[in-house]
Amino acid sequence: MRDAVNRLLVKSGCIGFGLCLIVCGLLLYLSACASSSAKQTRTLASKNCLDCHKPFSEKYFSMKNIHAMVKEKKCEDCHLRHGKIPKLILKKETNQLCLSCHEKEKIGLNQTMMHSALNKGKCTSCHNPHAAQTAKLLKQEGRELCFQCHNKNDFTQKTVHKALEKKECKECHEAHGAGQANLLRQKEAQLCAACHDSKQAGFKKAHGGYPVEQKDCKACHNPHSSSQPRLLKTSVHKVVAKVECEKCHNSPGSAAPFQVLRKDQELCLECHKGNELKALGSMEHAPFTKGQCVACHNPHASENPELLVKKGNQLCNTCHAQRGVKMANAHKPVQEGKGCLTCHGSHSAGNPKLLRTKTEELCLPCHGKTKEIIKAGAPHKPFAENNCTACHDAHGSNHKDMLKGKMDTVCYKCHFDAEQRFTKASTHKPVSEGNCSACHRSHGSERKNFLLADPEGSQLCAKCHEDLMKPQTIGSNHKVFNAGQCLKCHEVHGSNVQGMIKNKQGFLCFSCHGTDPGIKTADLKSRHAPYVKGECTECHSPHKSTFNDLLLTDYPDLCLACHKDLKAQMEQKEAPAAQSMETPTGSDGSKSLAGADKKLYIHAQSELNKCRTCHKPHFSEEQALMAKPIQPLCQACHDVQTKAFSDAHLRIDVRILDCRKCHTPHVSRHPKFFKERIHKPFAEKACKECHTAE
Repeated sequence: MRDAVNRLLVKSGCIGFGLCLIVCGLLLYLSACASSSAKQTRTLASKNCLDCHKPFSEKYFSMKNIHAMVKEKKCEDCHLRHGKIPKLILKKETNQLCLSCHEKEKIGLNQTMMHSALNKGKCTSCHNPHAAQTAKLLKQEGRELCFQCHNKNDFTQKTVHKALEKKECKECHEAHGAGQANLLRQKEAQLCAACHDSKQAGFKKAHGGYPVEQKDCKACHNPHSSSQPRLLKTSVHKVVAKVECEKCHNSPGSAAPFQVLRKDQELCLECHKGNELKALGSMEHAPFTKGQCVACHNPHASENPELLVKKGNQLCNTCHAQRGVKMANAHKPVQEGKGCLTCHGSHSAGNPKLLRTKTEELCLPCHGKTKEIIKAGAPHKPFAENNCTACHDAHGSNHKDMLKGKMDTVCYKCHFDAEQRFTKASTHKPVSEGNCSACHRSHGSERKNFLLADPEGSQLCAKCHEDLMKPQTIGSNHKVFNAGQCLKCHEVHGSNVQGMIKNKQGFLCFSCHGTDPGIKTADLKSRHAPYVKGECTECHSPHKSTFNDLLLTDYPDLCLACHKDLKAQMEQKEAPAAQSMETPTGSDGSKSLAGADKKLYIHAQSELNKCRTCHKPHFSEEQALMAKPIQPLCQACHDVQTKAFSDAHLRIDVRILDCRKCHTPHVSRHPKFFKERIHKPFAEKACKECHTAE
């Protein structure tokens, strides 16, 4: 009993141990699976911008001042992601993007006067949007930043304003916006008074004791730099330079110290002699006549010569605004040197429109080559009368050669009947394009009608039609064409007939090549259709040809170009399948040709290039433009005296035979050129059923 129990316990222990091993193995397997699954799980994360833009980080993160967004790596606050294709994509337009963080009121963008860079939406003109070595992310230090747009030479002349020299532009100017013009921090008088004490003796002495602090300092001084001492402007009125203000104004202690002693021109003429200003002539400049000297001159100082209120032509354009419009072809003197004063007097002149001299003396010194035309031959009437402005705008024009308008429009103003005469259904290209100078010399010529070349020859036409004008060395040339007599056939400006010819084609050709032959030949039986219509160029070239008689091409191609049905027959290598070898009877008792071949036969194939062997090209006393009556025409090749010919034609007298009644003249499927449909007895060679033979 005990042994049985022991055996049972041993057996139970083994089973328990086995179960334990199985459980442990299962736990190890599940653990391994979990570990493997964890290794296979992947996560996706966005790349940082600087992972790719490494040069950017190397460049900017080493700088002294870094934009907060960049420093915090918040690139997407300003930019949209671009993916693999590099492209700058901002979330908003530049200024609007900046204003998302920078409030307008805090940076002065709510003022009435704004910096031009900001008006154009370009904060980045001055600021680097990422980082900079300078404060406020400025691209450069101090005034050098301003010199990016403002000409440095204007600020670095001999005498420099101390505020600019020792400090910076911001001493007087705001960077973004201000309530005063020129972005001044304060009103001009207050700004200047901050440094220049008007109560000091030196200040009063320099200004003759006048209360100038009440006025505009810029009337006499350049606020930045000047070539003159005391920052006086480049051109200074002598009395101002000598501080002799009382020569023009009331005394400084009077109730109205700045009031002038005389009105307008009366004051100026006390020093500036009127007879000297009028020395050039009796024609006076309107402001000068009205005594409005200050319309053109600043009475104290100016940055322009002669105390002018504006520079050069800009001053003239104040009143003469139309002259300030930019032209495609501007007169050179207007753009260079003295500008308007090259030709015009400033105060007076001896010629209309204040011209310094007469037109010919004014224009010809520069246009010397044009002057030589007068010596060479007959000048154009306006040119002979020195009326250059009849055709040209003296200041400039949007048309070639400074013409007042399109060339033909200018010409038609005098040649008013020409426009109607020249405008035709077929118009010469230079005329339709308004290019009169293609054939005519505008100022004058030794030739009639101011032509560029002799009209009797072909030189003038060859300028445009060079290839056409070369004579044909092989073939034929039209006699008048070879002689260069273009005007024998053509109108020069235009014609209502195609090709600009003088008359309808037929009449034009007949004028040299005889008249209608019907007048001379009473019994004409046929005329060639193009000849009847007067369309000679259907067959002939009017100028030259590589073939004889000015033909467009050689025979038979010339004829077959119109006779297309015949051409189609001739080009068939064999008869169509529908044309059977049998001889069916037609409804009229006729039969198809017996003994016909599939092969097509062409009459006198070796003579095809000589259509004129049988036909005349223009007209004939015979039908079908035949060169002769039918019997002698056929007998020229066919010997009618032979026995074979006589037997074949039943010994009928050839003088009464008409070959065309049985034979086709050009193409046939029968070697004897019988017609396709023939009389039944004839097809069966039963001629005696109808004819008697003696």
